[in-house]
Amino acid sequence: MKLTRTLLVAWTAVCLGSVALAATTEIAGVKIEDSATVGGAKLPLNGAGIRYKGPFKVYVADLYVGKKVNSLDELVAAPGPKRLTMTMLREVEAGPFGKLLTRGMEDNNPKSEISKLVPGLIRMGDIFSANKVLVPGDTILLDWIPGTGLVVTAKGKVQGDPFKEPEFYRALMSIWLGSVPADFKLKDSLLGAK
Repeated sequence: MKLTRTLLVAWTAVCLGSVALAATTEIAGVKIEDSATVGGAKLPLNGAGIRYKGPFKVYVADLYVGKKVNSLDELVAAPGPKRLTMTMLREVEAGPFGKLLTRGMEDNNPKSEISKLVPGLIRMGDIFSANKVLVPGDTILLDWIPGTGLVVTAKGKVQGDPFKEPEFYRALMSIWLGSVPADFKLKDSLLGAK
């Protein structure tokens, strides 16, 4: 009887342990992995949250970096690859979405810097124009890979050549992590501040 009870306790512990290991974080129905592999490096989750536009949930964003970061400057200075993922929660026209990204860059960077970013902004606009509509479940990956640059993947397809300029990457990340982010709560969530 004692052996049976011991085996039952052990089996329950194994089962519960398996459940705990299999559990993933979920935000608004989107599974958030605790790590992502980018450029051959396994990156831990820095933070994740929801982008709201008014009362509407637009997308879930998650940030992966090799070490914990608490600011835009720390993100840019962190060595190795990095990833920001956006998973759409509602249908969004890609053209206007691309314009919002441009506006976010303008809000967080001096005009003198924006003029240097125009070629990259035009290319980013072309990427969003080519994709027309983003629907719930569509993902956009923004991967910074040292030696390669910023690789944009939309709907599972790499979008053109990498953006090689670190300044463009910094300006793009300022949309979420700059002094005038698109969503202050999302900024806090991505930086793990909650």
